[in-house]
Amino acid sequence: MKKIGFLSFGHWTPSPQSQARSAADVLLQSIDLAVAAEELGADGAYFRVHHFARQLASPFPLLAAVGAKTSRIEIGTAVIDMRYENPLYMIEDAGAADLIARGRLQLGISRGSPEQVIDGWRYFGYQPGEGETDADMGRRHAEIFLDMLRGQGFAQPNPRPMFPNPPGLLRLEPLSEGLRERIWWGAGSNATAVWAAKLGMNLQSSTLKSDETGEAFHIQQAAQIRAYRAAWKEAGHTREPRVSVSRSIFALVDDRDRAYFGNGQEEDQIGFIDERTRAIFGRGYAAEPEKLIEQLKTDEAIAEADTLLLTVPNQLGVAYNAHVIESILTHVAPAMGWR
Repeated sequence: MKKIGFLSFGHWTPSPQSQARSAADVLLQSIDLAVAAEELGADGAYFRVHHFARQLASPFPLLAAVGAKTSRIEIGTAVIDMRYENPLYMIEDAGAADLIARGRLQLGISRGSPEQVIDGWRYFGYQPGEGETDADMGRRHAEIFLDMLRGQGFAQPNPRPMFPNPPGLLRLEPLSEGLRERIWWGAGSNATAVWAAKLGMNLQSSTLKSDETGEAFHIQQAAQIRAYRAAWKEAGHTREPRVSVSRSIFALVDDRDRAYFGNGQEEDQIGFIDERTRAIFGRGYAAEPEKLIEQLKTDEAIAEADTLLLTVPNQLGVAYNAHVIESILTHVAPAMGWR
């Protein structure tokens, strides 16, 4: 069995070819797609966060709205760039969204990826400390966030408060119990996956990672997952961790599918996410269901993961994306043993 959700990057463009021409379109359609995915039996609705771009940026209003409109589906991010975040204010936002969703938040965070502007986190008021890189700063913000999620009091109360206080030091409110175990780290390398395991975070691994061995993407990603699980076991955590991978997967079941994705990418790609880091980008899958099933059976990383996030072309509209999700749930998932 495998949990299957969708991942939307939330693009919009004023182009007449796009079904999402404004930020309002994307936000409202994201809610509608989550509702449709729940009705279809999907397990998760996840959203990417990017700043200074015509994409989804501020996740918590959207997560709260999805939580209020649905009742079962997991609601998450993949991922929030922690270089831009105030971890204490984020505790309050995340707690409120999780309480509205009644404990269904699955919050993916990370140190972030290259953005649309140079050092965009500086405009948000953040700067690495002495001897830190921006990646170090993102991980430091994540550690503060995780620590605050424990719910321990740390702030000295006012002796003459406006409202009565509980005894002792005060914590941030609202706190959602159990959210600490539903935090995921988006790891781009084996080392950061191991780091996430030691801190007790679940693992999100996307369609790109550092090219560490020169092997095929899915083989490297499977090795990353195994290294993560070994580190988790060594750390002595008592619960079972969760691991997700993201994929672009399209079952070609009608003429629309063939027109949009009939000439899909079938090979991994090599590139650089910055001037120093060689990265490998995983292939997409698009084929008739029978062929697609055979291709997916060879993907070692999908086999290792317990959760699969299907990246969706959100600009093609809610109805078509619901069709994409339904095609996988109907024509592929049962044959793969995911259902």
